[in-house]
Amino acid sequence: MAKSEFTLPIKEKKSSYRPIVPAVEQAIRILIHLGKSTKNKQTLTEICGHTGIHKSTVYSILNTLKQFGFIEKEPDSKTYSVGPGLVISARSFLVNLDQKEIVGPFLKKLAEETSSTALLCLINAEDQVYVAGKHEGNQDIGFTIRRGFTFHITHGAIGKSIVAFMQEPEREKILSGKKLYFYNREGNINSSRLKRELSLCRKNGFAEDPGEMHRGINSVSSPLFGPMEKMLGCILLIGNYQDALIREYGRKVSAAAREISYRLGADVSQIYETTK
Repeated sequence: MAKSEFTLPIKEKKSSYRPIVPAVEQAIRILIHLGKSTKNKQTLTEICGHTGIHKSTVYSILNTLKQFGFIEKEPDSKTYSVGPGLVISARSFLVNLDQKEIVGPFLKKLAEETSSTALLCLINAEDQVYVAGKHEGNQDIGFTIRRGFTFHITHGAIGKSIVAFMQEPEREKILSGKKLYFYNREGNINSSRLKRELSLCRKNGFAEDPGEMHRGINSVSSPLFGPMEKMLGCILLIGNYQDALIREYGRKVSAAAREISYRLGADVSQIYETTK
């Protein structure tokens, strides 16, 4: 009788291949570190110490990211910080989201509960924000602003809510500019009053404009954040509601903005930890 032949199954070796590009991974680690750090600007040595990446590699990566606007370098202090390219990318991420599922319901609820117009305003450039989404309530007299309309970044309640939550160096840079429109007039800003309002905004989570930008039209605004707690823009509620309702509506807008920020990946506790 012939012997039957058989072979043992060969155990396949697990591949050690990892589909990761080391330089890209290191660049992401650097961006995440700079984005989450409480220190706005850092030296090359500090970045290397926190990320554990070799100095020459970090230097090359920073220079590459700088070319695309993801990193900014301060020539005098030779320090690095996150650049506007990340904000633009975050804004694009938000715009491409299904607003009907995430942002839309919040705008709809705010507009209908207050009989006002709720707007999603996103930072478009260093000195501009634009209307990316909106919902108009069932008010008899509406306030319509088309999508794509741009405001100066210091415009009324929008400007107060955004500037209030900027990092201090960035905030001081804005406030030192010649064109400021917090009160519907260029220049001649009462700096003491403005600083009090910005401080109050950080405490309450919303800014107010009691008819100063447009007579008879009130607005409240709260900042909006995305991944790595980066400023994206704000939620604005505008309408002809009574002055007595400004604080109440401000709290509604603040609650909505916080929830949207949370859903977009922002660590809200990091942003509002001193404003509870």
